[in-house]
Amino acid sequence: MSEVSDVAFAGVEAVPTPVRGANLLRRSMRLWRTRIGVALVGLIVLISIIGPYIAPYGPSTPVGVPNANPGGKAVLGTDYLGQDVLSRLLYGGRSILVMAVLATALGLIAGGAIGLVAAYSRNALDDTLMRGMDVLLALPQIMLALVAVAIIGPRTWVIVAAIALTTVPRIARVARGAAQPVVERDFIACSEAMGVPRWRIVGGELLPNTLGPLMVEASLRVTYNIAVVAALAFLGLAPDPNGANWGTMITENQIVLPVQPWGTVAPIIAIGLLTMGTGLIGDGIARTAAGIDRARGEE
Repeated sequence: MSEVSDVAFAGVEAVPTPVRGANLLRRSMRLWRTRIGVALVGLIVLISIIGPYIAPYGPSTPVGVPNANPGGKAVLGTDYLGQDVLSRLLYGGRSILVMAVLATALGLIAGGAIGLVAAYSRNALDDTLMRGMDVLLALPQIMLALVAVAIIGPRTWVIVAAIALTTVPRIARVARGAAQPVVERDFIACSEAMGVPRWRIVGGELLPNTLGPLMVEASLRVTYNIAVVAALAFLGLAPDPNGANWGTMITENQIVLPVQPWGTVAPIIAIGLLTMGTGLIGDGIARTAAGIDRARGEE
């Protein structure tokens, strides 16, 4: 059952079909900001996927004297241990991307479900769920991740779980806010009157009508989660402290920045392009969902 049908229920006025789901993505791609964002993210993702296969050296292979300037065997020079900066850059993006995307996906699933259930319940369950989300929201992401890593250890699943846990309340608040006006619509009341199960109303009616805000928030969460994962690696809390990681590269080579900047600047540029791309994608989806620049984007 969808929000709009060709024949409206008796006494129920048909409403315009919202831009949602795959259609929202297609329409947002008509905006240049979204295309640029997809190009930037696609470039970094492609580098992270195929980088290890095209890297000239292994991530821990010494190729020359430490802190050598670009040239010869090392296109971007060498780091403080004489390892090839380009090779470590090509190896170092995969872990950050995987952890950030996994944490965002888990937070999106859990937070979206909590927000939709809270909005639809409209009773004490709503207050209970959202007060619990308020408690989690008061915990800074980086602080909770640091506590979890200090107690259990810098393992991949610990970092992903800690970041996902702090992502849940932010997603839940957006989902609840987007679903509350939908819950009051006539087609929800018609579904209830027809005896449609509650889980089907939440999944089949509320979820499709809140996908726009959820997709925008998910793109923003990916951006913030990338920064948190990189910050943890910068603090020396990467799952593999000796492995190639953009955050680890920054902290390892910051001391020699005046002598050989590429060991620090290259991963900063990569992280910056990735976060810029996800931000542009989120902005494009938000503008499309709100109908801003739609006319110009369709030309």
